[in-house]
Amino acid sequence: MAHDLNKLRDELKTRNIDVLRFIYSDILGIARSKDILVSQLDKAAHNGPAFCQGVWVTTVRGDVLEAGNIAADGLQDLVSRVDPETITELPWEPGVAYAIVDAYNPDETENMFSPRMVLQKVIRGYEAIGLVPVVGPELEFYIAKATEDGGFTRQHERTGQVYTTGSNVDPDGTFLDLLRNLDRMNIGVFAGNHEFSPAQYEINLWHSPALDAADRTFMFKTAIKDIVNRSGKIATFMGKPWSDEGGSGFHLHFSVTDIAGTNKMHDGKGNLSATAKSLIAGLTANANALTALTNPTVNSFKRLGPDTLAPFRANWGYDNRSCMVRIPPERGQGTRLEVRVGDGAANPYLVIAGILAAGLDGITRKLDCPAEAVGMAYDNEDAPTLPATFTEALDHLEGNNHMMEQLSPQLVEAFVVLKRNEIERYIAAHPNHTRDVTKWELDEYLRDF
Repeated sequence: MAHDLNKLRDELKTRNIDVLRFIYSDILGIARSKDILVSQLDKAAHNGPAFCQGVWVTTVRGDVLEAGNIAADGLQDLVSRVDPETITELPWEPGVAYAIVDAYNPDETENMFSPRMVLQKVIRGYEAIGLVPVVGPELEFYIAKATEDGGFTRQHERTGQVYTTGSNVDPDGTFLDLLRNLDRMNIGVFAGNHEFSPAQYEINLWHSPALDAADRTFMFKTAIKDIVNRSGKIATFMGKPWSDEGGSGFHLHFSVTDIAGTNKMHDGKGNLSATAKSLIAGLTANANALTALTNPTVNSFKRLGPDTLAPFRANWGYDNRSCMVRIPPERGQGTRLEVRVGDGAANPYLVIAGILAAGLDGITRKLDCPAEAVGMAYDNEDAPTLPATFTEALDHLEGNNHMMEQLSPQLVEAFVVLKRNEIERYIAAHPNHTRDVTKWELDEYLRDF
């Protein structure tokens, strides 16, 4: 290990990188990090650096909760281990590079509170049956500017600007600067545009094997927030930051290949394969539990509902955007599913792990695929509705032993504890629930998600 770190240190010095920013995702999806001087890398990263396990149960308010005996056991260490393949230079901060780290326990076992570790576990389940999951993320976000009262508002108010670019929708060039910096990171960004609502944007990422795609999405979200913050504004992936405008989604294109890279989602005759049907069966059967991971805030459920262009039922359809799972029209190597239920605030590792776990459950239990939905599917009662509240979604996640087995009981317990605390604090502030977006939600989610 020390020898490898010596080589890595010397290599980074030749690239004029003097600081490695060790980053990892906590359970909420927030980037936790520590800056390591490259000159000290062989010593600083030989057995770590270590972080307190309390990070897994820390709320955005700074409260440390109890789950998995983390507090009861004395807030022990987790040990980080750098993945050299993820080192990515930051063009807006010369000399600094991201380096994603994995979390281990002090006895060198895998830390199963870690979202990245849990995703790797699910991927191994696919590898055991000769499949490689491939995903392509699509995320929307808003750019907001500060107001005199200390709040934030959208950076512009022009309506009807979907699929546009230029100064009309990017008055200060913030978005264009963002796009250029992301390109120089070489994380698979290839295009971007203004979305449907004022000051809402989408940037496209190429698909790749699931862990690589999750890492790139995590760095993508982390970088966007850092770059935009430096302009004096903020970028937010919060599901629905404004009552008067639409929400921001996190859609995931999902397929499987064999080890040689051959798409296994079609039968060679223009039809979906049995494997694809099993994946759909798993996604729809576990939809209620999955919703807790893909829509992980109180605010998320103000984005969902009938006639919102966000999913309402656990259904699927061919090229049908009113369904939870859409089958895009491409066939052959392009055959895939698009899971449309996700919320921009969701943790990329947990979205991907949850979707993969639900699909894998469909394969391993040989679940029957329901019939596809046809036409505008919101009122098609053949498929059940998704959970109407976050509490209901968490109940389903806790009660779903199949998802628990595919994921990690430790992570699910900590996730549920964090999120039930979140719900309790929201209800204390707003005992009479409202569909409007509240100041509590903005304070809780706007900056961090």
